[in-house]
Amino acid sequence: MNKNSLLAQRQRETNKVAAIFLAPVLIVLAVYVFYPIINTFQTSLYKWNGISSDQTFIGLSNWATLIRDENFWYAFKNNIIIMVLSICIQIPLGLAMATFLDFVGKKANVFKVIWFIPMLISSVAIGFLFTYALATKGGIVSAISNFFGGGNIDLLGNPDTALYTIIAIIAWQFTPFYMVYSMAGFTNISTDVFEAARIDGATRGEYFWKIALPLLMPTLKNAAIMSMVGSLKYFDLIYVMTNGGPGRSTELMATYMYKLSFSEFNMGYGSTVAAGMFILISAIALVTMRLINGKEEA
Repeated sequence: MNKNSLLAQRQRETNKVAAIFLAPVLIVLAVYVFYPIINTFQTSLYKWNGISSDQTFIGLSNWATLIRDENFWYAFKNNIIIMVLSICIQIPLGLAMATFLDFVGKKANVFKVIWFIPMLISSVAIGFLFTYALATKGGIVSAISNFFGGGNIDLLGNPDTALYTIIAIIAWQFTPFYMVYSMAGFTNISTDVFEAARIDGATRGEYFWKIALPLLMPTLKNAAIMSMVGSLKYFDLIYVMTNGGPGRSTELMATYMYKLSFSEFNMGYGSTVAAGMFILISAIALVTMRLINGKEEA
């Protein structure tokens, strides 16, 4: 047997082993990812309450309704607001916290633990915690306001402040994630770079703005994409705290889809909303990645 035959046989054996190890992953993806997506698009073509076995085929009628649905587009606008403000708040704050920890070193280990605590709490628990804390009567904010002679403050019940209050709570929960992500970016910067900058007389501020920040840009771009996708499919905290209210001031695409599917039992149209979410989130993510990759190539 010649050398080429041995190489070909070894490659076949490697492919078989790889296929065996990849098979469970592919099966899980097929059952829990690809099939639900296909089934969602299929269900969107029917009128169905989600319970009975009777499904009425109505073609693209649900999609025509979705295009004209003001509630859906209002929810999409709220998702965009959360997305933009999440990127503008969480990533800079996370970077600032990571920069502080990187400069201070081991002396700041206690801050790592304290600042990371919000990430260890589930969104549902945080939702209930802040619901009680922000209650109009008896909540912490109202109690402080009354102590200084003011009245009760209703942040969650006011349509003008509810969404921005939720955004602040989301930032409190997820900023530690971007802190850790930025810290990982700092670890990829060689200490030789910092030492060379100090030898050349650069201050810590000059080192950060002129050396560290440019080297961290790939990390920050990936963080922005993750924040963007997460914001567009956000659900649990909003559902627990406001359920999309008051009115529709905090309604998101996910909460709107949930109400249609499981409260109003309009599974056909709820699936259409879910499919619309999938298309919009995929399109925005692809366009953003294309723009970022295009700038990097340029």
